[in-house]
Amino acid sequence: MAPTVYRSGLTDSSRWQHFPLRPDDIVISAPSKCGTTWMQMICALLIFQTADLPAPLTSLSPWLDMRLRPLDDVTRALGAQRHRRFIKTHTPLDGLPQLPGVTYVVVGRDPRDAAVSLDHHRANLDDRVLDRLLAPDQEAHAEPPARPEPPAGERERVLQWIHDQRPTTETFNSLRGMVHHLGQAWDRRNEPAVILAHHADLSRDLAGQMRRLAERLGVDVPRSRWPAVVGAATFASMRARAQQLVPDERLGLFTSDKAFFRSGRAGQWRRILDEDDLHAYNTRMRSLTGPELADWLENGTNDS
Repeated sequence: MAPTVYRSGLTDSSRWQHFPLRPDDIVISAPSKCGTTWMQMICALLIFQTADLPAPLTSLSPWLDMRLRPLDDVTRALGAQRHRRFIKTHTPLDGLPQLPGVTYVVVGRDPRDAAVSLDHHRANLDDRVLDRLLAPDQEAHAEPPARPEPPAGERERVLQWIHDQRPTTETFNSLRGMVHHLGQAWDRRNEPAVILAHHADLSRDLAGQMRRLAERLGVDVPRSRWPAVVGAATFASMRARAQQLVPDERLGLFTSDKAFFRSGRAGQWRRILDEDDLHAYNTRMRSLTGPELADWLENGTNDS
């Protein structure tokens, strides 16, 4: 069966169909603002076993389906890598090539916190830079996709994200898209090739979760190096190195690099959503998935 094609905003998953995977590659697949950059950093630290990375994180682990960089350039850069590769994507598993030996690491987060984080993320993007970088691509289309005007208030924007009805192949930035993405990984969580992680579990026990990931990936980190490796993966350490760790740092996509690492705390949604909003959210969640997946999405804790 051919992979599903997801096209949304900056991304085009069909780029994966032209990329040669290696049998030991790690593909980090997560919805937006679920901890993609965090997992990229964790994988980098496990592979290189030092906080002194040989290149910026985006160079080591590019976002392959992002249209702002020519695919030939990304493929060439990844082809030159001799270390174990770890590649970023926001594409669900059914949109990715399935190759024996490749490991797919999927990261989840409480959808309500992801929605709040995404709202701040959008506010930090420099629209002038995006328009300039997208211009050549848009010129190739007769009708460039319009950028809808978002609602004025933060609460209204989060509610829009929760109730967005667009197909998942057209936007992954919605509750529907997030449940679709993580539901696929949940269904495959017992497969050796799929590793399911959760933002809450990483926050509660970073060292334990990193050891679990290292074991699943077959990576042996000497005991003496663990304190430095784990320390470099904390939120504070990553925020202090924002310039080297923000996605596509050379493109200048953000008005503030440090604001990209705004907050890793859980429960941010509590100051925004009232009781009626939560009732509507719960109703929407029940329409999208069952209680077992919903509980994991909101709370984490997974031993697969």
